[in-house]
Amino acid sequence: MYTYDSHIIPGKSFPLGATVFPHGVNFSVYAKYATSVELLLFDDIDDTKPSRCIRLDPKRDRTFHYWHVFIQGLKEGQVYAYRVYGPSSPSEGHRFDGAKVLIDPYAHAVAFPEKYDPVAACRPGDNCIHAAKAVVVDRRNYDWEDDIPINRPYSETVIYELHVGGFTRHSSSGVKKAKRGTYSGLVEKIPYLKELGITAVELMPVQQFDDHVIQDGLSNYWGYSPMAFFAPHAGYSTSDDPLDVVREFKDMVKEFHKAGIEVILDVVFNHTNEGDQNGPCMSLRGFANRSYYTLEQDKQYYSNYSGCGNTINANHSVVRRMILDCLRYWVADMHVDGFRFDLASIFSRDEYGRPLESPPILWDIETDPILAGAKIIAEPWDAGGLYQVGSFVGHRWAEWNGRFRDDIRSFVKGEPGYVRHLASRLTGSADLFSRPGWEPNRSINFVTCHDGFTLYDQVSYNEKHNDANGENNRDGHNDNRSWNCGIEGPSDDPKIVKLRRQQMKNFFTLLMLSEGTPMLSMGDEVARSQGGNNNAYCQDNDISWMNWKMLDKEKDMYHFVSKLIAFYKSMQVFQLDNFWAKPVTSVHPHLCWHGQRLGSPDWGDNSHSLAFTLDYPETGDHLHVMINSYWKALEFEVPPVHTGHKWYRVLDTSKESPNDFLDLEHAEELENTCYPVESRSIVVVRAMKDPDLEVEFT
Repeated sequence: MYTYDSHIIPGKSFPLGATVFPHGVNFSVYAKYATSVELLLFDDIDDTKPSRCIRLDPKRDRTFHYWHVFIQGLKEGQVYAYRVYGPSSPSEGHRFDGAKVLIDPYAHAVAFPEKYDPVAACRPGDNCIHAAKAVVVDRRNYDWEDDIPINRPYSETVIYELHVGGFTRHSSSGVKKAKRGTYSGLVEKIPYLKELGITAVELMPVQQFDDHVIQDGLSNYWGYSPMAFFAPHAGYSTSDDPLDVVREFKDMVKEFHKAGIEVILDVVFNHTNEGDQNGPCMSLRGFANRSYYTLEQDKQYYSNYSGCGNTINANHSVVRRMILDCLRYWVADMHVDGFRFDLASIFSRDEYGRPLESPPILWDIETDPILAGAKIIAEPWDAGGLYQVGSFVGHRWAEWNGRFRDDIRSFVKGEPGYVRHLASRLTGSADLFSRPGWEPNRSINFVTCHDGFTLYDQVSYNEKHNDANGENNRDGHNDNRSWNCGIEGPSDDPKIVKLRRQQMKNFFTLLMLSEGTPMLSMGDEVARSQGGNNNAYCQDNDISWMNWKMLDKEKDMYHFVSKLIAFYKSMQVFQLDNFWAKPVTSVHPHLCWHGQRLGSPDWGDNSHSLAFTLDYPETGDHLHVMINSYWKALEFEVPPVHTGHKWYRVLDTSKESPNDFLDLEHAEELENTCYPVESRSIVVVRAMKDPDLEVEFT
């Protein structure tokens, strides 16, 4: 029997989720194949059972595959969940379990009871006392003041990838203890990021994830295990109140925007925390397993193109709608400026895992009007072997350029055969991104990111050292293209210390002097180390956290990086939307390749040096760059300069601070037509007007 009181009416199938209206809340969920749905209302998150259990009538409260009900008198802050009943036949792809309490897939906030236990969702029986629940959020209840999207073009963007918790959790952060590792703590570091020259932060996952303990001392630190796509992660808040979590996130975004810094989210729509066939039933699995997940031919098993046990069926019509609704929510309601899509090549697969030539979800995201001003950045590969760097579908998508990372690492290390690759990466990877109308700044250039060695470890370790992860050093990448400069790990040898600093500066220089949008990884500017751990996904401790004491210890490196970023931003030639190597008119940059001798680049496999001159007549930017990854010093010819100008040395990575990077007013004039470039170093000279001639003319 289905009974109703006067406060319960059928409601509508839209909007999905829990929506606050003046007289109550409308609830709607998608649950194809379900035979019965119960809405559970709780007075308190720690209640062992719901205060009200509202069983929906499949005739009255169901429209197509959507179950809905309107509860009059409910308000923001109401804790709720669902039980969904239906066939339990894994061989047919159905995993309904009416004993399990489920989180609304559209939940905008999530609350966790004191006895929260995700393992309980794997065991048979009722898990109500241990289950996370959703919380009703009034989307209108926030004053954004005059906040608007920044809409900065890629050509003017410098991205800084960081972990919200790890950036301020260390005791040295200077942040009050209650705010360490939180959205509010991150706000306190905005001046640091602004001084460094950052224009956009790319936050590692902040969609509510399951940060349960993996084993003693280890947890899901990175956050690549989403459980509620629409909700900001509660663990990064200063408050236990789910509504405060949402407000604190919005406050953070608003403060970043006041500082002129965009907020990009690393979003994970390729899998969830429900894992494989042995995983918990917490949300999507219990509502419509066959719709939400890609299943094998034997439907009791999950396809695993994510490497995390399951794969979201992103091109299913309902899942596409959920992803789009979610992205629109983060842009329209949470005011974020863009997204980096983790393992985005999964979006290119159909329900059987086969690559699609024209994936609907990717075109949906690209053409959605609400997302029109948002940055959309693909990690163009997946764990199933699909690698799409340079061939990702669409006209708007930017891409993490994994080839840039690998080729620059190999060249700086001194491996043979990489000079031609270096030239391609310096010039926007035109060999990869050859489609008509493609802008070079859609290549997101990086040398390091969260996944792999930090920059300091890249020049300090030949091998990964991941024993602390508890997997016998089997996890993490083996192809790091790293070099320890002579000794594995920490060293007090002055020659090794100097060489490592020099190699780091080489990496930073090539990153910032290349066409494309540069991305730095948290702490590289102060030589942050993870002790050789290149897969610190489970290390919520000193291994992964930003140690702010390094800012004093490595102030010279910080000085070099901040000066380099300022130099990059001051040069119009680095903010162009066309490839240097493909000039359109005479006012576009002129690029000339050289070797040690002018006009004679050595493209052979045994070459370890390259030089180029970049001349942009429209703004007067005129640079000459000499790159030497050889283990001996090389002398380079310097080209003639324009009449009335002289060459001034701005950057030399072989020199100690502050002479490694000189402000223009202190730049050193070149006296000769040749310049000795030390082993494994880079020199940049800039043409400027001869002050003596200016005085004489005056």
